[in-house]
Amino acid sequence: MMEFLYFPEDKSLYIPAIISLTIFFIGALVAMYFFKKASKKEEAKWEQKYKNMKD
Repeated sequence: MMEFLYFPEDKSLYIPAIISLTIFFIGALVAMYFFKKASKKEEAKWEQKYKNMKD
């Protein structure tokens, strides 16, 4: 019935999957850090540009 699920008996086959998952997770965290950093820089630039219009 659920023949599409495959769980290998040899658990060492999970090692490449765990390594690639870890690499992509770390990459996602690094990308999120750079996006957040760029966003704060853009916000500061926007605040500086439109600060004079408030007053």
